[in-house]
Amino acid sequence: MNVLQRTIKQSVSLSGIGLHTGNPSTITFHPAPENYGFRFIRTDMERHPEIPALVDYVTDIARGTTITCNGASVHTVEHVLAALVGLEIDNCRMELTANEPPIGDGSALPYAEVLLQAGFEDQKAPREFVEIDQMLRYVNESKQTEIVALPNDDFRITVMIDYQNSALASQHSGLFDLHSEFLRDFAPARTFCFLTEVESLHEQGLIRGGSLDNAIVIVDKEMPDEELRSMLTRFDIEQNAVLGHNGILNNRLLRFKNEPARHKLLDMLGDLALIGAPIKGQILAARPGHAVNIEFAKKIRSLHKQQKNKKKTVNTSSIPVLDINQILKVMPHRYPFLLVDRITNVDREAKKIIGYKNVTINEPFFPGHFPERPIMPGVLIIEAMAQVGGLYLLNSDSYQEGKLVFFMAINNAKFRKPVIPGDQLVMEVTMTGKRFNTFAMSAKGYVGDTLVAEAELSAAIVDTLPA
Repeated sequence: MNVLQRTIKQSVSLSGIGLHTGNPSTITFHPAPENYGFRFIRTDMERHPEIPALVDYVTDIARGTTITCNGASVHTVEHVLAALVGLEIDNCRMELTANEPPIGDGSALPYAEVLLQAGFEDQKAPREFVEIDQMLRYVNESKQTEIVALPNDDFRITVMIDYQNSALASQHSGLFDLHSEFLRDFAPARTFCFLTEVESLHEQGLIRGGSLDNAIVIVDKEMPDEELRSMLTRFDIEQNAVLGHNGILNNRLLRFKNEPARHKLLDMLGDLALIGAPIKGQILAARPGHAVNIEFAKKIRSLHKQQKNKKKTVNTSSIPVLDINQILKVMPHRYPFLLVDRITNVDREAKKIIGYKNVTINEPFFPGHFPERPIMPGVLIIEAMAQVGGLYLLNSDSYQEGKLVFFMAINNAKFRKPVIPGDQLVMEVTMTGKRFNTFAMSAKGYVGDTLVAEAELSAAIVDTLPA
């Protein structure tokens, strides 16, 4: 897997019609800067609204994935996104002249081919993976669907389909190396439907641009050729067709024996691209579809957000905003009760502060807590977090010279892991509310990536006590 982000070298375009809308459409892929991600731009609309390719914006999953933002929608984004993911592109701006990309031949290959023509350009920023560090599972009993994600140092995905239809037996497929397998084994896999679905799909306002050139139609119903041609004519499909004898309308040959399973895997690649980051992990999917793919993508995106927040919190390379000498100038606490060694971040916009306490065996409380197994007392962890929150208030607009910050209350305190000598306690405190001179705070303490303690705190800025 690539370790650096990459984009394309030059702009390239592809034209055609949308599968479901039937609208003429041109998609133009443009290079994009680092950390841009994937975004669609509707150039046919006033002010050219932008739609980020993220699962947060999914609004419909009827036989394709639709995303909507800023009053604009783009339908059937999964094949485009699968091509980008399969070619390990991280940043791309996509301009559309309609509300759906051109369908091409029903696979991701047409998009992959034009992107290959554009060429690739490595960027300086590292790729930010979502790392599956625990088993994630999604089950939908009504659809008999199950998707599981497992930890893995690379990306792998396996798919099994079973429509319980005699015209399409149970199939499975697996992708284990994007670089060597995607373009050859999965990009060419075309979309498909059953013959008995054609009428229903058309009545739902779908497949307006469908034809026998951009979809595989699996024969699951016998009918005279004349009746078949009449049905297709009603749906504006003008090509002649026969049921044939190989199970595929017009005797079309499959590109792979298990092409339907490979296309379902392709759809999953596109839907999981909406997480917003490449995956390090193994995905196992039984009977996937757009609806369950999106629900699973939401679970992984939630994990990704948690991981990003932790990385921000535990960045030990931060340059101190306040070192210990500066802390001593503003804090009234002294040995042995000063429990903050440095402040590395004060974010006024987010109302957040991050501070550190280096926990050593020389702490005065360890001989009594406990002699055989030294553990930092939970009340002192809370006190340390409160002192970090106090430093935020001492440096806020609400503070006036000569006043004191008093710790007032603790709620919902939880101690998840012990803090022991040698640990560095990283404390993140966020202001969550204010009432007159009283402030509410949410506090969390980490050792490495592990959350060890959390609590809701309150403090007040008060006049100094008389001597």
